[in-house]
Amino acid sequence: MGDQRAHTFNFNAGPSALPTEVLEEVREHLVDFQGHGLSIMEMSHRGKVYEDVHDQAIRDLRELMQISDDYEVLFLQGGASLQFAMLPMNFLAKDRQAGYLLTGSWSEKAEEEARRFGKTRIAASTREENYQRVPTLQEIVYDEADAYLHVTSNNTIYGTQWATLPEGNGTPLIADMSSDILSRPVDVSKFAMIYAGAQKNLGPSGVTVVIARKDFLLHAAQDVPTMLRYETHAKSRSLYNTPPTFGIYVLSLVLQWAKRQGGVDGLAHSNSEKAALIYDAIDQSEGFYRGHAAKESRSLMNITFRLPTPELEKAFVARSVQEGFLGLAGHRSVGGCRASTYNAVPHAACVALRDLLRDFAQKNG
Repeated sequence: MGDQRAHTFNFNAGPSALPTEVLEEVREHLVDFQGHGLSIMEMSHRGKVYEDVHDQAIRDLRELMQISDDYEVLFLQGGASLQFAMLPMNFLAKDRQAGYLLTGSWSEKAEEEARRFGKTRIAASTREENYQRVPTLQEIVYDEADAYLHVTSNNTIYGTQWATLPEGNGTPLIADMSSDILSRPVDVSKFAMIYAGAQKNLGPSGVTVVIARKDFLLHAAQDVPTMLRYETHAKSRSLYNTPPTFGIYVLSLVLQWAKRQGGVDGLAHSNSEKAALIYDAIDQSEGFYRGHAAKESRSLMNITFRLPTPELEKAFVARSVQEGFLGLAGHRSVGGCRASTYNAVPHAACVALRDLLRDFAQKNG
């Protein structure tokens, strides 16, 4: 890759960093994939060459996340935002209710969308605390009448994460893991369904991964439009219509890269080390930097913090851009600063950010 990439630190929240070696492999095979004389973008999704890539991606994800044969692995489109609607369309009848755990903007959007199809119930929320933490497990109120219980495992905007994910307590547990899938070990067997947009830890934008327990899918409504039925895609191996073939190809390379990093355990160890570098710089700044998230709810993927004044925040972001750091401005809805340290963000980038944080505080504190 070019010299400019070597001097750029990508902390964007999504689409986010991809492993350089993956991009180099894509570049090498972009015009002629494996000697077939075509780019994979030009190949039929019905042909054996693409189907081999497609099926290998499913096998690798199963291996990395230890997904049993009791689950379907689907490659869909529309991002998590479409899942906000597709989930209740399939599983929330008008005379049923579903429980939602509110921990940030995306869980709010998921709950709001579900209300279009049936009743919702807030099983726990920290909205009145400005989402500085996730609820404790003891704060969750269960109801056996729920069709499912929905949780957002990591909250990109507020920088919080469930250190221990909740149980379903007999209710089908659904998780939006868009921003922390594959970043740490997860017991898939505890969930009826997991969904995730690919553009943070799995690959480029345009692919949505859905991991759904087969017996849960049997309870889906039958009066849902064909393309919005999980059953449609499960029966066709996600090949009912033309899938985002190029995105799935890149995702397959990211999964192979993840295996070379030591799998999920290796990535989790790396992610803990990377986040600690930045959190330590915040904690040791004598109050110059103020983390938004309570320590027990801190995200290992999205580190959110404030400076003493909005002017200093603008100055910090401006300097960061000058020095090759991208994506450190906070989400427009909350302001402040945010560093997203997804799987593909190198350790060296986090060391460089730690050094920048220390130097800026020393010169402006």
